[in-house]
Amino acid sequence: QVHLVESGGGLVQAGGSLRLSCAVSGSGFSGNTMGWYRQGPGKQRDLVATITSGARITYADSVKGRFTISRDNAKMTVYLQMNSLKPEDTAKYYCNCRVPWGTDYWGQGTQVTVSS
Repeated sequence: QVHLVESGGGLVQAGGSLRLSCAVSGSGFSGNTMGWYRQGPGKQRDLVATITSGARITYADSVKGRFTISRDNAKMTVYLQMNSLKPEDTAKYYCNCRVPWGTDYWGQGTQVTVSS
């Protein structure tokens, strides 16, 4: 069983920065694709960014140039650096781990609130 724990959310003013972390346990890490998704009130859960085991990265258009995803395989942790935050970035952010056989695992989420 894979276990994910997110941290780093909080309240920040527009234009500010936050760094989310997601620590993974219970599985080998380096072979997994890791990702961040977000879900605003009354909205579906949307992709924010993913990073494969080979460090290939994908971003949602809405965060390109502002957010950076990275991973530390030794620490079994994935990060999301969020800069130039906007009120529309307000959401609950979820860490995702997709193992090589295709199963998805999710964390419980961390709230990010950006005030205008």
